[in-house]
Amino acid sequence: MLIVACAVAGCAAAAQSNYARFRANNASMAALQPSWVGPVTQPDPRLGQALRLSVANFTAPGAHTIEYGNGHGVSLIIERRFQLDIDSPAFFRNHSASAPDGFGNAGTQVKWRVASGNAEHGNYIVTAMVYHGFAGGAAQNGAFSSIWNPRISAGRAFSRFDVISDLGGSLPTAKIWEQGRAISWNTSGQARLNTHVQLDLENSTAFNRGGPFDGTTQNFLTPAAFYLIRRTSWGPTHAAVILDCGYQVATTHFHPYNHNLITEMRVFF
Repeated sequence: MLIVACAVAGCAAAAQSNYARFRANNASMAALQPSWVGPVTQPDPRLGQALRLSVANFTAPGAHTIEYGNGHGVSLIIERRFQLDIDSPAFFRNHSASAPDGFGNAGTQVKWRVASGNAEHGNYIVTAMVYHGFAGGAAQNGAFSSIWNPRISAGRAFSRFDVISDLGGSLPTAKIWEQGRAISWNTSGQARLNTHVQLDLENSTAFNRGGPFDGTTQNFLTPAAFYLIRRTSWGPTHAAVILDCGYQVATTHFHPYNHNLITEMRVFF
């Protein structure tokens, strides 16, 4: 019995040790980069480990759609400078007779932290990232082919305020005449009200080239709010939960959708 108890205790200690090392990845990043909350619609240049559950509820001409998943999933730090995102295909529930329900594109993204500093060393970060969306199946609601999205993102924090901006492109690998390409530019301004509450305003612009929307520009503003839930004696190795909500509104005459209410829960581990 003593041998069995020791074996069980040893396995438990080993499991706890492995889990502690796994969560220590977030702690190691906290010491190397700023400490803001990632935006709702814009990529976050910081590295981190999280599960992101997201739902988007928006309107399009003649349709009302609820998107479960919203192109998010699990993020893992795989090395000191690299993060891997695994995004399951979102499910689109279309309340329209002309638009069938269906799944979007599954995707993966790799982030490479080029340079960064914490609050004592500049409070900034520069990150390169590339996203790959896989071609969907029949009756799917995402891109018509596989797609690449390279991007450079940077941010700078100033006490309770921070600014994040990125520039990238949407590059389908086929059926360009059906979906076109786009250059996108996003900028967010954030303000931390206290330990738990943060507000931000996100501006998203896309310049469409080729395809049915050739020459058009679309712009959205997204005010958002975040609420952080964590233990009183929280440390960088501890888990945390963020509840957030944003409302995306078109500010240009051309927009493929509008009035997008996004609600999320993010679990950091």
